[in-house]
Amino acid sequence: MDALATADVFLFEGFRLDRRGLSRRDQSGTFIFAPVGSRALEILRVLVERSGDLVTRDEIMKVVWPGTVVEDSNIPVQIAALRRLLDNGRAGGSCIQTIPGRGYRFVAPITWAEACPVSVSRSGNGTSGSIADAAKASAEFAIDGSAPLRISGARHWFPPAVVLAFAGALFLAGTVLAAVNLRSSAPWSAPARSAPRLSVVVLPFANLSYDPEQQYFADGITDDLTADLSRIHGMFVISRTSAFTYRGKPVDTKQVRRELGVRYVLEGSVQRSGNRVRITAQLIDAEDDAHLWAERFDRDAGDLPALQNEITGRIANTLNLELIAAEAARPTDNPDAMDYIFRGRAAYLRPVSRDSEAEAINLFEHALTLDPQSVEARTQLAGALAGRVLNGTTGSATADLARAEGLIDPILAARPRDGLAHIVKGTLLRAQNRFEEALPEFETALALNHNSAGALNGLAWCKLRAGSLDEAMGLWEQEIRLSPLDPNNVAVRYAHVGLVHLLQSRTDEAIAWLEKARSAVPALNFIHSRLAAAYGLKGETERAAAELAEARKLVGDDRFSGLARLTTEGYFKAPKVRALYEGTFFAGLRKAGMPEE
Repeated sequence: MDALATADVFLFEGFRLDRRGLSRRDQSGTFIFAPVGSRALEILRVLVERSGDLVTRDEIMKVVWPGTVVEDSNIPVQIAALRRLLDNGRAGGSCIQTIPGRGYRFVAPITWAEACPVSVSRSGNGTSGSIADAAKASAEFAIDGSAPLRISGARHWFPPAVVLAFAGALFLAGTVLAAVNLRSSAPWSAPARSAPRLSVVVLPFANLSYDPEQQYFADGITDDLTADLSRIHGMFVISRTSAFTYRGKPVDTKQVRRELGVRYVLEGSVQRSGNRVRITAQLIDAEDDAHLWAERFDRDAGDLPALQNEITGRIANTLNLELIAAEAARPTDNPDAMDYIFRGRAAYLRPVSRDSEAEAINLFEHALTLDPQSVEARTQLAGALAGRVLNGTTGSATADLARAEGLIDPILAARPRDGLAHIVKGTLLRAQNRFEEALPEFETALALNHNSAGALNGLAWCKLRAGSLDEAMGLWEQEIRLSPLDPNNVAVRYAHVGLVHLLQSRTDEAIAWLEKARSAVPALNFIHSRLAAAYGLKGETERAAAELAEARKLVGDDRFSGLARLTTEGYFKAPKVRALYEGTFFAGLRKAGMPEE
């Protein structure tokens, strides 16, 4: 890393990599900041420094995650994000070559140049950003998200004293602007009634262990929850700094609402005794002090970091559901677009059926009528349209997919770091049987929010499509653990885990999972078709025939009329998957009474 630790510059295919980060040349020849995560940027630096050479996964781990134990999937997720940025419009394959089982190689031609001092200018009038952002911008000429960073190649040199004075002036100006911005727009300065929807503060979790050294674990839970909740689409979360001013003080939730301008308060405690840890959490409506949700977790404390990740991820996903339900239930005399969006999201969270999906789509359409520019309404509507195609509950699949594509593509073009938009795009591609194209969409969404249930589900389907059944099952089981209270998603994931067991000829296990799925959501045709195959393989032909009849009644088309028709579905054409289906699913349907034609 010595080359990049200095002021060297690497140029390749319209990109520039230097100590400030990655930038891309626009049509005018000006380099503009290219948004990329810090981990992905570090991986790119390793690969560029050793361009043309194999860089092993272990070498990447040692540089990017030194002294840290992380999952192996972190590297491919970051590589996928880099490829999406670097390979856009590139002919001849990716500039990052995968060496199966070993590592990666950067293959794009690189030009090395000595760095020259640069001048920095900003376009636009944005002044949003935190004080920390302003300090970073003054010290490293990084951006704070308010405007593109433009770099010109003119050679200028200033004495160190002038540079320091200029940096100090920038910092002072940024501090003043940030302070003005905070004073004028911070939620806690607004009347309590104007608290943003889905706004929450995570108060410091109390340490009840009678051991001051355990405070770090309670603080870690608080920090992780704050970060995890902030990754949820549409969630407004008060910063850790503001939340920790309430540590050790009696808390009046209505006072917190007045001072911070939030609708909800999450509080809890951590207690450790021997090798056991008990964590409690409760969600409170700050308007009327009503307790909306509470949960207690009792776990072994053998692996505290893993325990912390599991619990905070589960709480974050559960709170997302609870807050959507709470917002949708709020009475209002004059509903606006957001009211209809929350009602639509609540409808979509109910067990899948033609009626629930039609209701959600109608509500999202109503929101879009009230606010045609609403990104939230367009994204949610596109996801609901693509989702009902996948669920087999639409009679207009072609029209639904065309409408979804027209809604989501402009959003992704304008908001490339919108995790929900990536999930919706991946879902659309799945519905079009374009699994290879869907894979990077879900990987990007998971990189943006590692607790995203939707991204885990989409990634699992891509793994199944590639024949990686164990990986797919692991992802679905992880999703079930993270979001155990979502009756719709959990039932569908039960059905998917049952499918994996079925494809691996573990028929009894498949039936157990599929029966759980059917009990939770009986209106999904694919659950009944899989049960028909499983019972057929067990020789229980009457039960198999009954499940097949139910699947035919629910599906709304003729796909279950015969095997020849069923196998025309694009999903079954994948070679690695087709062989598995032939020996299990199709064989079981034959025994259930499905004809060949």
